[in-house]
Amino acid sequence: MAQVEATTERVVAADAEKVFDALADYSGTRQKLLPEHFSEYEVREGGDGEGTVVHWKLQATSKRVRDCLLEVSEPSDGELVEKDRNSSMVTTWRVTPAGEGGSRVVVTTTWQGAGGVGGFFERTFAPKGLGRIYDAVLERLAAEVEK
Repeated sequence: MAQVEATTERVVAADAEKVFDALADYSGTRQKLLPEHFSEYEVREGGDGEGTVVHWKLQATSKRVRDCLLEVSEPSDGELVEKDRNSSMVTTWRVTPAGEGGSRVVVTTTWQGAGGVGGFFERTFAPKGLGRIYDAVLERLAAEVEK
């Protein structure tokens, strides 16, 4: 088994604190940012950053659906980490200042991939597919915070 990683980023025309607060608002803003690949969204504990437990189903392809139960932590300023209790998947959101009143948002998801031929295809295609899903999240985030 090899680790698989998908990363995407975007510069947003809003200050880093506002962007981070929107991402950390699981009981409000976050659900609005999710495209059609996400379903059954439910905050089970907390709702604002550290200590939040949130559930959703992520449909990466027509056949691949992950049932995610995520624990949220904030290990450092501008960083949210979502660890899935149901798998090895970890998604890290980093928000840093970028120019006058702007922010860079980088989202990275890692997980232990399958071995063999299936693992080869997973390592080859999954990062691109997940990158497109998170590009859509970042596009919605920009639209939300740039209002």
